[in-house]
Amino acid sequence: MTAIARTGRPATRTAVHGMRRRAAVGEYGFETGGYLPQVELAYETWGELDAQGSNAVLITHALTGDAHVSRGDSDFDGWWEDFVGPGKPIDTNRYHVVAANIVGGCNGSTGPGSLDANGRAWGSRFPFTTIKDSVHLEARLADALGIETWHAVIGGSMGGARALEWAVLYPHRVRNLVVMAACAQASAEQIAFAQVQSESIRLDPHFANGDYYHTGRAPDAGLGVARRLAHVTYRSEAELQQRFGRRGQGQEDPLGSASWPRGRYMVESYLDHQAAKLSRRFDANSYLVLTEALMSHDVARGFGSLEHALARLAGVNTVIAAVRSDRLYLPEQSEQLAALIPGAAPVHYIDSPIGHDGFLTDAVQLAGVLAERVFA
Repeated sequence: MTAIARTGRPATRTAVHGMRRRAAVGEYGFETGGYLPQVELAYETWGELDAQGSNAVLITHALTGDAHVSRGDSDFDGWWEDFVGPGKPIDTNRYHVVAANIVGGCNGSTGPGSLDANGRAWGSRFPFTTIKDSVHLEARLADALGIETWHAVIGGSMGGARALEWAVLYPHRVRNLVVMAACAQASAEQIAFAQVQSESIRLDPHFANGDYYHTGRAPDAGLGVARRLAHVTYRSEAELQQRFGRRGQGQEDPLGSASWPRGRYMVESYLDHQAAKLSRRFDANSYLVLTEALMSHDVARGFGSLEHALARLAGVNTVIAAVRSDRLYLPEQSEQLAALIPGAAPVHYIDSPIGHDGFLTDAVQLAGVLAERVFA
């Protein structure tokens, strides 16, 4: 865990890039009334903070992401490897990049699987968490790292929601804002998709009301169903049709048996793979906590109206980006966002056929506008 000096800067600096560290950010009372006596945030950094502390960039991850954005000194690539690193659009030779695992997650930060003072996992007792809570805690991390103002805050999907909340809650601490494939308020359809995912987990017979850590069984089946539905929303119909069509998986024949189980279609095998992959690395309770946070996402809460909330960004240079084929965070939601933010440029589009995940796979298409407007 990082030691913090009285100056607010880390007492020691270790030149490790892309390696997990943790910082204790204190006790915390959550927006809806929950409380934790101590919160730790896991984070990674790349590049060096300059003497003025003026070149810091915060990257906020999506729902099942983590703080490992780029390889750095580690042994494996990060989830934005083509976008962040030396000489890349977010150039770690010029900027000090920070990424933190969200509170409630399962990749190093305090979450439902973390132990309380008595050595028991928080489980069902973990507080209801909002995007606003995550940002307030990340602000404490910034204080601990000696970063008063971010040169830029950048994120997509849930990371875009967090980035936007950063600028609304702390406009004096954000000079540039980049929001990709996100919106200002969760829509009814987005809430509906999320509700089905959440119920899939809660209805798993091994869920045990969220207190399954001591049972030796996790609600992996429910988490897998949630991931299957989520992944369909992350991809476009055209991409699924082009990749899989109605073809069977390998030698399996979807019509080859009069009884269950029948053979699978290729797209079913693909979803099975995505479900199994997530179940191996992600905690079902964390998935619930973060999904509920996204359902509650509304930057207007506490500010009277959406217009009043976004008017706080008058001094923030804002870039809004959308994926043309996105069917989860619709491009018109980005257009609404850009129209309400003072001084925001027209929406920049990522031309990707795959859908929502285009913000991950094709973010490099924004290299030009970012070089011109954010990293000049």
